[in-house]
Amino acid sequence: MSNSFKRRQGFEGEKFISIPQKVLRDAKQRHPELFHIYITHIGYFPKAAFHYRERRKGCEDNILIYCLQGKGHYIVDNKRFEVRSNQFILIPATDKYMRYWADNDDPWTIYWVHFTGDKIESFNKSLNLSIARGPLNIPFNENAITIWQNIYQTLEMGYSLENINSACFCLYHIIATFLMPERHMQHDTDEDGDIITKTVHFMRNNLNKKLSVEDMAGKHSLSVSHFSNLFRKATGMPPIDYFIHLKMQKACQLLYANSDKIKAVATQLGYEDPYYFSRIFKKYIGSSPEQYRITAKNTG
Repeated sequence: MSNSFKRRQGFEGEKFISIPQKVLRDAKQRHPELFHIYITHIGYFPKAAFHYRERRKGCEDNILIYCLQGKGHYIVDNKRFEVRSNQFILIPATDKYMRYWADNDDPWTIYWVHFTGDKIESFNKSLNLSIARGPLNIPFNENAITIWQNIYQTLEMGYSLENINSACFCLYHIIATFLMPERHMQHDTDEDGDIITKTVHFMRNNLNKKLSVEDMAGKHSLSVSHFSNLFRKATGMPPIDYFIHLKMQKACQLLYANSDKIKAVATQLGYEDPYYFSRIFKKYIGSSPEQYRITAKNTG
């Protein structure tokens, strides 16, 4: 970094909030179950010329930076990366040396959030976050910006327990828009979705049928093995298991909404044998259809 003039913050149009440690500590003591992860700092730096931050002992927070325009650079544990527009970085808490800064010629515009928690290491491990992972591309993330603005406006209203709690709940949502972007994008039609999204819509439109993996793979001209691998990677379960889960979800809705006999519900979901349907239902839901109906109608 060759700039003689460096700034950590103080940019025209910037927004920045740092939640006092005492506020966070008091909130956690009152309701620890609500603060597994929580925001510590949040900011927006537009065209942040000469922005520079060095952390010789790393950072105990996770750092999420979304580059909207321009570009920047960062180094973590001697690995250097460049961050361009429509990319984000999520650097997990680490004690390794790091620094990040705006490009000299095309300084970045960034939305950013610092967050942590008592079990942040386990949180990061569960999401496979690593300091070695570089910037990731993402389509314009309008949802994240909207959520960020909601968080910021909430915190501007003061550090009441309700405001801090609301910001923490929104934190999960904003993380999800980056790590699972395909689940948070608006599509004009189903055709705009990816293979997995299209397959799930296909399943939902055919809950009364007996679909095979060959049927699903054939819709996309893919081999059964390749399609199954793609689906399992995206959803965490085989296609047929997912299809059955959707059938059982629909079965729960039908059992709650009307008084049809179990046989009629089974038929609507493509099961000719109501006893087989009942066994599958109990396997996936944990109770018989009759028991579920009684419990559901007595709830709420």
